[in-house]
Amino acid sequence: MLIEMTIEGLRIETVTNQPVITLLEKAGRRQLPIYVGMAEANAIAMQMENVDTPRPMTHDLLRNVIEDLEGRVERIVVTELKDNTFFALIHLLVRGETVTIDSRPSDAIALALRTRAPIFVEESVIEGARSIEGPATSRQDDERLHQWLESLDSDELGKYKM
Repeated sequence: MLIEMTIEGLRIETVTNQPVITLLEKAGRRQLPIYVGMAEANAIAMQMENVDTPRPMTHDLLRNVIEDLEGRVERIVVTELKDNTFFALIHLLVRGETVTIDSRPSDAIALALRTRAPIFVEESVIEGARSIEGPATSRQDDERLHQWLESLDSDELGKYKM
């Protein structure tokens, strides 16, 4: 089953110093973090910030080629998670024919941003990714946990010490 996602954000992971794009379930709360390369993060960030470049970037070029061939990007789909690597497909409609192209998720997302195409993720990918990164907690959940831990007295903690 395909789950429609939106881009929640792009950040640099503090421990690894690697860019991470976070997809958010459009009709829910699930998130999917995908580590990307620095160049791909740049391409995504530039589009998210609507930065114009004097010459077309690679993803702009790809969009232009697709449009010049009378095609359009129908959607992109993150299809698989295998050995901690995500896989994606770009679904095109070219002169009435459907064409599917293998892609890295970062390139597919950069292209989807430029063409305003929807982003989907297979349900199995979201489920499989949970073992990589646990469910995200909200700031409110973090504050409640912090308050609860501070309210415990030493008798409630028993013989265990932190």
